[in-house]
This record gives sequence, structure tokens and C-alpha cells, in this order.
Amino acid sequence: MKPQGLSRRRTAVLAVVTACAAVAPGLTGCAAAPDPGTVTVLNSATDTAEHTKNQKFFDRCARPLGLRVEQLSVPADQVSSKALRMASSRSLPDILELDGSELPQFALTGGLRPLAELGVDASGFSRSAVSLGSYKGTRYGVARSANSLALYYNPELLAKAGVEPPRTWAELRTAARKLTGGGTYGLAFSASPDADGVYQFLPFFWSAGGDEARLDDGRGEAALELWRQLVADGSVSKAVVNWNQQDVNDQFLAGRAAMMINGPWQVPVLDAQRKTRWAVATIPVPEAGGTAVPPIGGTVMTVPKSDAPDRERNAAKILDCLNSPANQLAWGQASNNVPTRTAAARRYAQRNPKLAPFADLVTTARSRTARVGTRWPAVGDALAGAFQSVLTGRSSPAQALRRAQQQATAEK
Repeated sequence: MKPQGLSRRRTAVLAVVTACAAVAPGLTGCAAAPDPGTVTVLNSATDTAEHTKNQKFFDRCARPLGLRVEQLSVPADQVSSKALRMASSRSLPDILELDGSELPQFALTGGLRPLAELGVDASGFSRSAVSLGSYKGTRYGVARSANSLALYYNPELLAKAGVEPPRTWAELRTAARKLTGGGTYGLAFSASPDADGVYQFLPFFWSAGGDEARLDDGRGEAALELWRQLVADGSVSKAVVNWNQQDVNDQFLAGRAAMMINGPWQVPVLDAQRKTRWAVATIPVPEAGGTAVPPIGGTVMTVPKSDAPDRERNAAKILDCLNSPANQLAWGQASNNVPTRTAAARRYAQRNPKLAPFADLVTTARSRTARVGTRWPAVGDALAGAFQSVLTGRSSPAQALRRAQQQATAEK
């Protein structure tokens, strides 16, 4: 799942945990006890197809246990406010599915049950997946699949220009110049001043050694300079400062971009059309032999604390079943996301060679909150301001990151 919002969601999350704490310290007792044979889930699976796929897997896990699962699905940007209303009426669900970047805000209150206390199987998961569901070393959430970013390209346009998929930043800049012309830009990415733009900037920032806890240490400046150069070369449209990730995909499908940075959530749209051929490669790195470090994205399933141990145990059983290697692999196939158990991820790559780069990238991906925890919303906003300032010519990379560090620190 692509990333959710930054600071606009922080207030809602803090309101949720504050309200729950007022109802009962640490959220304990927030969950009501409806039908004992029903496990309730709050998630963002509002798309009919996604909701139906989810229910199929929930039913597969619940029926052998004599249980049933009931989904309550709301738009992603409303999960927090919905949880707030449920908390105030002491009716939080048995399973709360959050965007991974939101987990620290909820875990901070002590209102989520550590999965170890419930005996949830924690073996065989990738380090990035464990990080996505953890806060201060304690695992509160489990992701059955994850996503990241990669370089999509049109193999026909690259072949016509005599260009190979670029592996380094120098090759990316050269390839983008050669592919630009006739109404087509060499590359498209999102640089919007929100979660989409930040998500797309992080692979460049992190691969250069950038540190979200010290934005002004100089190591992230090269990433801003690369983006500035690509726009200055005319290989990337100046309009990227307004494009979200769907806009980027639209440019690629229309033939107005030969390459793009994007995630696997675009695959259904890409597969549904016949006009534009596409392939996937890993994101270019600063120097040959380097490792791409993209962000890991997706949702994590958590168990809110309650005074009903039986309900918590039932929720844990559902989580264990959903995250069996076989079910993770099947869910990954259904959702175009990568399983978070490493063995299942390898099988996914074997079965889906076209998307294998995503499986490789997820193993080196990082959680946005691993270094800065609950400060991530402020850091993300600061990074967005930095690349917007550089791409619109208002600041140099060094100036932009110094200002970003001041902004992120001021919002502690």
C-alpha cells in the first residue's frame, strides 16, 4: 500500500490515543465484547475487490477455529478518526490495521498488545518487516506483505534510444537525457509536498547515506542535487512538484515518460492496458556496487489491549494464520505485494519474475519511523519542504536541508 499522509494525520492519531487513554489508561478496556465468536477488524480496504479478497483470507483462517471475521473498512485517511470514535464508545476492534508509519503514535501510549505476549509467531520475517511493525524494539504489528519503489521503464523506448536500464545515478542522468524528446521526458517521479513525494525521495536520500535524524549532516545533499540536475537537464518535467504517484503513472502510460519511479500498486492499471510495454528494475544507486535503500511501505495488523483475553487470543490466532508462508504467498500474488517472510518472498520472486526487483528491494528497505519514531511526521514535512525548495530554485541543497533540520527540531 502506498504511503499515507504526514502531519495532517498526526493530529488525528494523537487524538485517538489521548481519547483512549481518557477512557481507560493505556487503552485497556477500549474494546467492547460483541459476539464472542466474531473477530472484528478495522482497516482501509474500501475498494470492493480488495475488501472481497481480504474477506476470503479472513474466512479461510477463521472457519477452522469456529470463528468469523467482520471487517469495518473506511478510507485510509479516516482510520484514525474512526478509531477515535470507537475508542470513545469503548468499542475498538480486535484487530486494528494501521499504516506502518502510524504505529509508533499508537504504541507510544502502551495501548497495543506486544505480539510476543500473545505468542504470535515472529520467525522468518525480513528485518525490514520486523522494523515496520516495531516501536523501540518491541513488536506490536505484523505485516503480511509489504511494498516499496522501483524503476519502471518502457523497454521499447529504451531499445530505440540504445539505452540499458540505468544502475547508477550517472547512468540514470545520461539515460534520461537520451530518452527525452518528442514530447517524452526521460524520467518521471513524484515531488509533491506530501507523503507521495517524500516516499519517492527517500530511496535517493537513504542510498546517498542521508540520515533522517540529522538532515543537515551533508550526506543527503547529493540526492537533492541529483533531482535538481534532472529537472535542470530538461529530462524531468518541472511539473513533478505537483505530481502524486498516480499522476506519475499517468504520464508513463501516456508515453510522456520513458521511465518512472513507482510502486507495485500500479501493476493492475499497467496490466489493464495494452498500449505501453513495461518492465521493472532496481532503483539506481550513487555508485556502482552500492545498495539501494528504499522505504518499506504497507500496513501492519495490531491487537489493541482489552480486558477480554479470549478475544485477544482469537485475534492472535487469525494473525498467525494470515501470516503462514502459504497464505502470505497467496496474498502477495493477489495484491502484487511482497510477502514479509523471507522464504515466501523468494518463492514470490520465482513465480513473478517481472516483479522480482520489488522482492529484492524489500529486503534492503527501511521503515520511515525506525530512526525517529513518533517524530516522523515532522521529519517528513521538513524533507518535503527541502526538495520543493530546491526544485523550484529557492534554495541550494545545503540551505534546504539546514532549514529542514531546524523545522524538524522545532516540531519535537
